Amino acid sequence: MSEKSAKTPVNQDELKKRLTPEQFHVTQEKGTERAFTGKFWNHHEKGAYTCVVCGAELFTSDSKFDSGCGWPSFSKPADGKMIDEHVDKSHGMVRTEVTCSRCGAHLGHVFDDGPMPTRLRYCINSASLDFDAKKQP
Repeated sequence: MSEKSAKTPVNQDELKKRLTPEQFHVTQEKGTERAFTGKFWNHHEKGAYTCVVCGAELFTSDSKFDSGCGWPSFSKPADGKMIDEHVDKSHGMVRTEVTCSRCGAHLGHVFDDGPMPTRLRYCINSASLDFDAKKQP
Protein backbone atom coordinates (compact mmCIF):
# COMPACT_ATOMS: atom_id res chain seq x y z
CA MET A 1 0.00 0.00 0.00
CA SER A 2 1.58 3.27 -0.99
CA GLU A 3 -1.39 5.62 -0.68
CA LYS A 4 -2.23 7.32 2.57
CA SER A 5 -5.59 6.17 3.87
CA ALA A 6 -7.66 6.16 7.02
CA LYS A 7 -5.84 4.41 9.85
CA THR A 8 -6.58 0.73 10.10
CA PRO A 9 -8.28 -0.03 13.43
CA VAL A 10 -5.93 -1.97 15.68
CA ASN A 11 -7.24 -4.62 18.06
CA GLN A 12 -5.20 -4.10 21.23
CA ASP A 13 -5.89 -7.61 22.60
CA GLU A 14 -4.74 -9.21 19.34
CA LEU A 15 -1.62 -7.05 19.33
CA LYS A 16 -0.74 -8.02 22.90
CA LYS A 17 -0.78 -11.66 21.77
CA ARG A 18 1.16 -11.06 18.53
CA LEU A 19 3.80 -8.55 19.63
CA THR A 20 6.47 -8.84 22.30
CA PRO A 21 5.85 -6.71 25.41
CA GLU A 22 8.53 -4.27 24.20
CA GLN A 23 7.04 -4.02 20.70
CA PHE A 24 3.61 -3.34 22.20
CA HIS A 25 5.00 -0.74 24.63
CA VAL A 26 6.90 1.10 21.89
CA THR A 27 4.24 1.05 19.17
CA GLN A 28 1.07 1.44 21.23
CA GLU A 29 2.23 3.30 24.36
CA LYS A 30 4.84 5.56 22.70
CA GLY A 31 7.70 3.87 24.52
CA THR A 32 11.39 3.92 23.65
CA GLU A 33 13.80 1.02 23.71
CA ARG A 34 17.19 1.52 25.34
CA ALA A 35 19.94 2.79 23.03
CA PHE A 36 22.25 0.18 21.45
CA THR A 37 19.91 -2.72 22.34
CA GLY A 38 17.54 -3.00 19.36
CA LYS A 39 18.04 -5.67 16.73
CA PHE A 40 18.34 -3.14 13.88
CA TRP A 41 20.62 -0.41 15.29
CA ASN A 42 23.71 -2.14 13.85
CA HIS A 43 21.97 -3.96 10.99
CA HIS A 44 23.50 -3.70 7.50
CA GLU A 45 21.54 -6.03 5.19
CA LYS A 46 19.90 -4.73 2.03
CA GLY A 47 16.13 -4.60 2.04
CA ALA A 48 13.11 -2.78 3.44
CA TYR A 49 12.15 -1.92 7.00
CA THR A 50 8.44 -2.40 7.61
CA CYS A 51 5.98 -1.59 10.40
CA VAL A 52 5.85 -4.43 12.93
CA VAL A 53 2.12 -3.77 13.46
CA CYS A 54 0.71 -3.55 9.91
CA GLY A 55 3.56 -4.40 7.52
CA ALA A 56 3.69 -1.03 5.72
CA GLU A 57 7.04 -0.34 4.06
CA LEU A 58 8.58 2.57 5.98
CA PHE A 59 12.32 2.80 5.18
CA THR A 60 14.89 1.15 2.91
CA SER A 61 18.43 0.12 3.67
CA ASP A 62 19.68 2.71 1.17
CA SER A 63 18.59 5.52 3.50
CA LYS A 64 19.98 3.90 6.68
CA PHE A 65 23.10 5.42 8.20
CA ASP A 66 25.13 5.16 11.41
CA SER A 67 24.31 8.26 13.43
CA GLY A 68 25.99 6.97 16.58
CA CYS A 69 22.79 7.53 18.60
CA GLY A 70 22.09 3.83 19.30
CA TRP A 71 18.88 3.53 17.31
CA PRO A 72 18.37 2.76 13.62
CA SER A 73 18.68 6.05 11.72
CA PHE A 74 17.34 6.85 8.27
CA SER A 75 17.71 9.98 6.14
CA LYS A 76 14.30 9.64 4.48
CA PRO A 77 11.23 7.40 4.47
CA ALA A 78 10.67 4.91 1.66
CA ASP A 79 7.46 6.78 0.87
CA GLY A 80 6.62 9.99 2.71
CA LYS A 81 2.95 9.08 2.58
CA MET A 82 3.55 6.19 4.99
CA ILE A 83 4.97 8.40 7.77
CA ASP A 84 2.97 10.91 9.80
CA GLU A 85 4.61 13.60 11.96
CA HIS A 86 3.25 15.04 15.21
CA VAL A 87 4.48 17.58 17.76
CA ASP A 88 5.64 15.72 20.90
CA LYS A 89 5.97 17.82 24.06
CA SER A 90 6.58 14.91 26.43
CA HIS A 91 9.53 14.59 28.82
CA GLY A 92 10.09 18.37 28.94
CA MET A 93 11.17 18.54 25.29
CA VAL A 94 9.62 19.57 22.00
CA ARG A 95 10.31 16.96 19.31
CA THR A 96 8.69 15.63 16.17
CA GLU A 97 7.20 12.18 16.67
CA VAL A 98 6.84 9.89 13.65
CA THR A 99 4.09 7.30 13.35
CA CYS A 100 2.99 4.82 10.71
CA SER A 101 0.30 6.51 8.65
CA ARG A 102 -1.48 3.20 8.01
CA CYS A 103 -1.97 2.00 11.60
CA GLY A 104 -0.76 4.86 13.82
CA ALA A 105 2.05 2.87 15.47
CA HIS A 106 4.66 5.00 17.23
CA LEU A 107 8.01 4.61 15.44
CA GLY A 108 10.33 7.20 16.97
CA HIS A 109 11.27 10.81 16.21
CA VAL A 110 12.77 12.85 13.38
CA PHE A 111 15.51 15.44 13.91
CA ASP A 112 17.16 17.98 11.59
CA ASP A 113 20.74 16.86 12.27
CA GLY A 114 21.04 14.17 9.59
CA PRO A 115 23.21 13.92 6.48
CA MET A 116 22.77 15.83 3.23
CA PRO A 117 20.75 16.16 1.13
CA THR A 118 17.76 15.80 3.49
CA ARG A 119 19.52 16.86 6.71
CA LEU A 120 17.00 14.60 8.47
CA ARG A 121 17.60 11.80 10.98
CA TYR A 122 14.65 9.51 11.49
CA CYS A 123 15.59 7.94 14.82
CA ILE A 124 13.45 4.79 14.90
CA ASN A 125 12.95 2.10 17.53
CA SER A 126 13.94 -1.38 16.32
CA ALA A 127 10.94 -2.70 18.24
CA SER A 128 8.62 -0.89 15.82
CA LEU A 129 10.23 -2.49 12.76
CA ASP A 130 10.41 -5.74 10.83
CA PHE A 131 12.84 -6.34 7.98
CA ASP A 132 12.22 -7.78 4.51
CA ALA A 133 15.41 -8.73 2.67
CA LYS A 134 13.36 -9.66 -0.42
CA LYS A 135 12.43 -6.01 -1.02
CA GLN A 136 15.70 -4.77 -2.45
CA PRO A 137 16.03 -0.96 -2.78
